Amino acid sequence: MILGSPPPFDPELDGPLRDILAELPPLSFETIADRRAGTERSGLSDDDIRRGGAFTVEWRTVAGFGGSPEVRLLICRPAAAPGPSPVIYNIHGGGMVAGDARCADLDGELRRAQELGMAVVAVEYRLAPEHPDPIPLEDCYAALEYIAEHGDTLGLDSGRIVVSGNSAGGGLAAGIALLARDRGRVRLIGQMLQCPMLDDRCDTVSATQMENVGLWNTASNRTGWTALLGDRRGGAEVSGYTAPARATDLAGLPPAFIDVGGVESLRDEAMIYAMELSRAGVPTELHVWAGAFHSFDQWVPGAAVSQAAESARASWLRRTLRQAR
Repeated sequence: MILGSPPPFDPELDGPLRDILAELPPLSFETIADRRAGTERSGLSDDDIRRGGAFTVEWRTVAGFGGSPEVRLLICRPAAAPGPSPVIYNIHGGGMVAGDARCADLDGELRRAQELGMAVVAVEYRLAPEHPDPIPLEDCYAALEYIAEHGDTLGLDSGRIVVSGNSAGGGLAAGIALLARDRGRVRLIGQMLQCPMLDDRCDTVSATQMENVGLWNTASNRTGWTALLGDRRGGAEVSGYTAPARATDLAGLPPAFIDVGGVESLRDEAMIYAMELSRAGVPTELHVWAGAFHSFDQWVPGAAVSQAAESARASWLRRTLRQAR
C-alpha cells in the first residue's frame, strides 16, 4: 500500500489550528506541568456549569480504586427536573496526564444534557504518570458504581446511564463499558466515544500519517500512553480494558456512538473499533469528520463541521434515551 499525504484541513479549521499550535506544543513529559496549568486556567466555573440556573451543582468525594478517598464527582442535576434524571457520565480528556472534572469538554456535555433533560456527572480520576494503569480506569469504574448504587438519593436514574468521554476520556469510557459488562453490576444504555484514545500501540496508518500533524499528533499520543503504561506500552501485557482496541470480545456492549477527525492520529483506531463493534452485533454509529483535527469542535465551535458534530451527538443521545425507556 502506498501511504498518501495527510488529508487537507477544513478551511474553517486550518487557520485556527495554526494559531493553536503556535501556543500549544506537542505533549512531552517536559510539558505535562504546562498542560495541567492550562487546564486550571480554562476550566468552567460553578456559574458556567449552572448555565443560568439550568443545573444545580454538587461535589462529592467517593472511594476510588483500592479504597482511596481521592476521587471527586461533580454532579450537575437539571434544576427543574420532576424526578430522577437520566445521566451522562462524563470522563474528561487530557491525554491521561491532565484535565479535571471542570474541563472544557464538560461544556458540550452540559449543552446536550440541558437540551435533553439529563444530568451530568463528571469524574475527577487520578492522573498518570503519578497514578499509572490501572488507577485511572478503576477510579472511573468505582465512581460509576457509586452513581448506580446511590442514584435514588442523588436524584439520578441509575437505569439510564450513558458513559461519555473525549480523547483519553473516550478511551476510558470504552474501557468502562467493557468492565461494566464483565462485572455485571452496572447497566449502561450507551457509550459516546469522542475522538477516543483506544490503542497504545500507535501503529495504524493514520498514526504514521499524523506523526507530527495536528493538535494531538502521534508523538503526543505516544507520550500519553507511555505515562500511563511505562515500559508496558505496546507490549503483550496491556489489558483490553485499558486499551480497548486490544479487546477480543465486544459482544453484549451497549450501543456506541464514535466520532473522530479525519485529520488526526486517532482516526483509524476509532474506525477499526467501530467496525469490530458492528461485527460483534453492537449497534454502532460512526462519524469521521472530513478535514477535522482532534477535538476540533471545542476549539472552533462556530465551524460548520463542529455544528454538524454537535447535532449528530445530540441526535444519537435523543434516540438512545427513547429506546431505553
